[in-house]
Amino acid sequence: MPQVMDRLSQALPAIRDGAESVDANAEFPTASVQALAESGLLGLTLPTEVGGMGGSPLDLVDAVSGVAAACGSTSMVYLMHLSASAVISAAPPGDAAETLHGLADGSLLSTLAFSERGSRSHFWAPVSQAERTANGTVTLGADKSWVTSASHADLYVASARAPESTGATDTNLYLVPQAADGVTVAGRFDGLGLRGNDSAPVRLDVEVPEDARVGDDGSGFGLMMQVVLPWFSLGNAAVSLGLARSALERAIEHVSSTGLEHLGTRLADLPTIRAYLAKAFTDLVAHEALLRETARRVAEPDDGTMLAVLATKAGCNEAALRITDTAMRVAGGAGFSKQVGIDRPYRDARAGGVMAPTADALFEFTGRALCGLELFA
Repeated sequence: MPQVMDRLSQALPAIRDGAESVDANAEFPTASVQALAESGLLGLTLPTEVGGMGGSPLDLVDAVSGVAAACGSTSMVYLMHLSASAVISAAPPGDAAETLHGLADGSLLSTLAFSERGSRSHFWAPVSQAERTANGTVTLGADKSWVTSASHADLYVASARAPESTGATDTNLYLVPQAADGVTVAGRFDGLGLRGNDSAPVRLDVEVPEDARVGDDGSGFGLMMQVVLPWFSLGNAAVSLGLARSALERAIEHVSSTGLEHLGTRLADLPTIRAYLAKAFTDLVAHEALLRETARRVAEPDDGTMLAVLATKAGCNEAALRITDTAMRVAGGAGFSKQVGIDRPYRDARAGGVMAPTADALFEFTGRALCGLELFA
């Protein structure tokens, strides 16, 4: 969709301008999110009927990777909003028209609240359980371990075991306002990378109406697997590769412009450095092609789509580690300085593989699928 790239070009200057401060001060990228809202990109994947752009999985890959190349923290906030918006749109709770319009025009920012202390990165298996009350509402009591945009999102899509359920995957999703009584954000994120994404533990002791449920009773696991996992995995892989491309481009610029004056040569004149760059570039474009092919398969699902989704996130996460390692290696000591611009994508790229579902878990799931075993045995 050509208009995606046009709108991205509109938003990127503000995102680039704020990226250094966001990282240095671990501050939420408010101006960058506002730029995405003004460009219409917060409604990228929402239907045109609610003011969205009706974008495809491939549009998501292009937009998220472009944002990631400018600012990793902003891209993660953006991805979580798109992922939450996708599942709200797929199974709207109650009368959700106003909510969907707000998500599309950027007046509402959303995020996912899935992972819990008790089940850690196994986000599909919450240990908390919803309970119905006598007055027709539902209470949620949960310790969510990491919620992106925790203090800045207007809406959480929160998971819990369905009332009266006993199975780990018999779950519901609920729309919870961040401002609701009983929502407590614990602390401020101060991490190695993605420092402005406002990821923090959240305690939920809330009461919500029954019609705050997203989808049918007991449908939470299905929505996680069929909607959230494909969209989030594509976007997470796109973040990884956007960061990798940014680091590699900066490394190429550095070795092409930096010389050994006493020898009258540039770093790029060394064949070993050129070989490292060529291998990293090959790694990058191969995984970009894989990601785009998987995005096409998500748009037109077949029996192999889920396997492709699992392998693609893990593969792109690992590729980003290799590529950013190479970028740092060829830049040498200068790569450790902020002037070259490799350090931020290098640090940010470390996060993708440990985000649920982790790369290690996905390789295990992929292996089980290849061998004909049940994924969640």
